[in-house]
Amino acid sequence: MGLTYADIELINSGDLALAKRQIIHIDEVKRMQVSMLVATGAYNLCINESVQAQLDLPFIEKRKGQLADGSIEEYDLVGPVVVKFKNRQTVCNALVLRGDNEPLLGAIPLEDMDVLIHPLRQELIVNPEHPYFAQMKLK
Repeated sequence: MGLTYADIELINSGDLALAKRQIIHIDEVKRMQVSMLVATGAYNLCINESVQAQLDLPFIEKRKGQLADGSIEEYDLVGPVVVKFKNRQTVCNALVLRGDNEPLLGAIPLEDMDVLIHPLRQELIVNPEHPYFAQMKLK
């Protein structure tokens, strides 16, 4: 199986809240389309410094993360950010990867949006068992 990428819309959640309160115009909400590697081995949403700068997401705290080679590094945690794919969305925080590293869509936002990787087509799809809305397991 190869790598799976998906076109994801990221939106500054703080800006969205200001627009809903009519403090800023909806056109001022910072948003962008990002091609992200669907990384089921990663837990979180991971963006790079360029995406962080464009969305201007506020710093929350420092977090440590373990890389594929086993090394542990410290990253900024920023957010919240709205993550949209097709008719699904979730709100989460993001770890900021250094430089222009590839953004990752991890397991937590994938599960929350109720989306799956189609293994034959190597693409992200809406869960066919719940095509119109995300459905979560509560027990």
